[in-house]
Amino acid sequence: MGHELALPPGSVIGIIGGGQLGRMSAMAAARLGYRTHILTTEPDGPAAQVATGATIGAHDDPDVLRRFAAAVDVITFEFENISADGLELLSALKPVRPDGSILRISQDRLAEKRFLADAGIPLAPWHTVDTRTSLDDAATALGLPFVLKTTRLGYDGKGQRVIRERNELDAAFAALDPHPLVAEGFVDFACELSVMVARGLDGVVRTYDAVQNHHRHHILDLTLAPAPVTPDIAQEAQALAVRIAEALGLVGLLGVEMFVAADGTLLVNEIAPRPHNSGHWTMDACLVSQFEMHVRAVAGLPLPPATRHSDALMKNLVGPADMALWPLVLATNGLLPHLYGKQEARAGRKMGHVNRLFPKGGLPGAFGIQAALGPLAAAGTAEPDA
Repeated sequence: MGHELALPPGSVIGIIGGGQLGRMSAMAAARLGYRTHILTTEPDGPAAQVATGATIGAHDDPDVLRRFAAAVDVITFEFENISADGLELLSALKPVRPDGSILRISQDRLAEKRFLADAGIPLAPWHTVDTRTSLDDAATALGLPFVLKTTRLGYDGKGQRVIRERNELDAAFAALDPHPLVAEGFVDFACELSVMVARGLDGVVRTYDAVQNHHRHHILDLTLAPAPVTPDIAQEAQALAVRIAEALGLVGLLGVEMFVAADGTLLVNEIAPRPHNSGHWTMDACLVSQFEMHVRAVAGLPLPPATRHSDALMKNLVGPADMALWPLVLATNGLLPHLYGKQEARAGRKMGHVNRLFPKGGLPGAFGIQAALGPLAAAGTAEPDA
């Protein structure tokens, strides 16, 4: 298939969600000659600040959704927690990319695990927990410690409990709702990787290089591109991402998070059908960023190769402590700053990020990374969450 279905310049891309992913997608769309229209509850949020237009209202209000759909030519999202009913309504009005069926899978941990397992994707051990008795069964099968998670609305460590003792089961089952829950076994993992994969309307698939992620307090802190792993592991990570994109029939962009187990095997953790925090390095280290690739896929444009011209380090700016360093960041040669336009620097809130480029093949080790971070080095490089 050619690209006769591509949106012409001047068309309007509707983006559900008003955060930084929508902001950076809107900026990429503008570069390609598109206008963007945001569905958001924040009139002055990160995405609305840079978009051509916005519909302000709840994403589960049918009247709001109809007004939004009437203003756009195609719909995508940076925010996954839209209702199934809302998705059905939008899908009847305008093309939704990625398809709503993919969102239903990714926004429910149980549906996601069942889909991936059925597709033959390797996963960490897991159990469905729908009754208190089944929680005991999961604890016996998985062993202690393990993680108990809600099926929806969990991100940056929210909606989950680490169970270390059997006497914690009652309180955790009562505190986490709604049920069913998912119990996940702990993996003895060497590191966490992620891969961004895009698939176009014509079925062309592009994968960015696998990257390594480090977390602090359950929030992504650092991403290293490329991941310092063996070529075999890096290629296998990309191949898994492609398999998932193909199985989903994806049109758009997908982030795939996975663990490298201590024995070198890969286990997929989560998928996100949208731009992803661990893909921000592409904004400066690739000719085509994840946001441009996302817009191209959604608009039906050709997808160019996802090649990297430089090695890169991405560091999140989180909360008031990192933002206090902003003047120093701006004054430091080599740190490429990206700020999201959020008004209040609350604890744990992602306010922006910086990228730092290195010659291809020249990504330094831990001490070199700290030196390259300049004023941000004091924040430390955390190991991946256990």
